[in-house]
Amino acid sequence: MTDLFEAGRTRLASLAYRLLGSAADAEDVVQDAFLHWQAADRERIEVPEAWLTRVVTNLCLDRLRSARARRERAVGVWLPEPLLAGDPMLGPADTFEQRESVSLAVLTLMERLSLLERAVYVLREAFSYRHAEIAGILGITESASQQHLHRARARVGAARRGADAVDPASARRIVEEFFTAAASGRTERLVALLTDDATAISDGAGLAGKLLRFDSARRVAAVARAGFTSTAAKRRLVGGPSAVHYALVNGAPALLFVPGDRVVGAVTFDLADGRITTMRGIAAPARLARLSEFWRQHVPDTPLVARW
Repeated sequence: MTDLFEAGRTRLASLAYRLLGSAADAEDVVQDAFLHWQAADRERIEVPEAWLTRVVTNLCLDRLRSARARRERAVGVWLPEPLLAGDPMLGPADTFEQRESVSLAVLTLMERLSLLERAVYVLREAFSYRHAEIAGILGITESASQQHLHRARARVGAARRGADAVDPASARRIVEEFFTAAASGRTERLVALLTDDATAISDGAGLAGKLLRFDSARRVAAVARAGFTSTAAKRRLVGGPSAVHYALVNGAPALLFVPGDRVVGAVTFDLADGRITTMRGIAAPARLARLSEFWRQHVPDTPLVARW
């Protein structure tokens, strides 16, 4: 029966990650689910996949209800944990809805949803459960499941209006051009690549105790110039020069800063109409642990800059 659990572990981890936005927390939840599985009277479990889905979903909701989670996820202090393309925890990506549900933008937006809205949205959009199945998992009526999904889609859709899927070649060109302009101090070109209401968000490497947020194209351009300019102090801080790589993180174009074999910074970009709407800078070591681990198993492309 352990084999049966292990066969579904990746799917369960992907479910937990979408609900929690944290790979580390998702791994903890899946391990807790395994302990529940070992202790259960498995002869009475008719459909193990459904039983395990219910256990993982409810463990995630319990975690989100906790006082600790409310403190850690307070508005202005929390960003989802980024994952590199190819990480199995990202889960299914066959449909637009599945890809969108794991984007950093949507994982952040889900903080605005009620816990039931969040759970219904993930179960339906990412894992294609029917409303009757969702009702059984969450202990609600089928009608309530439909209503929660309607509200969740409306809230996520309204906040994401204007975002679009940019073809990979165009996305890479825009991000590379933005980095080049920032590193060379070309402010006007930076502004031209940003929407007027562009936003930059940074976790301040986890040192500030809150997120740093900058609004308007001019302010974001100034932040990008400062952030993407290499200095001796930055090199000392991370232990030497970094290679700068283009990558996909949670489905979005990103820049990774890599001294040696560890990622010390990830900057992701949301695009709309060929321009950048949002930049997210993540450098807190705890938020990059899994991404760095996966990077070490990855064969990277030629870096944009070999020594930054």
